[in-house]
Amino acid sequence: MVFLIQNTQNRDTEAIQIKLDELIRSTKGAHNALLDLEELEEESLDGFRGKYQALAEDARNAQDGDTKDTGSPEP
Repeated sequence: MVFLIQNTQNRDTEAIQIKLDELIRSTKGAHNALLDLEELEEESLDGFRGKYQALAEDARNAQDGDTKDTGSPEP
């Protein structure tokens, strides 16, 4: 029974990942490098995480009301 539940959860997780990949792929301005992140090594994931954490911190620290709360990890 545990095997059946785990198999179902794995299938659901894989389906969600595929759906997220499709949303990334089809969104104008999205970074295709983010597709299939779950397959990367921890070191590469940490690099991506750091870039997006920096974006979030910059957005939080922006004092200017005209600053958009959007961006990308490129300098």
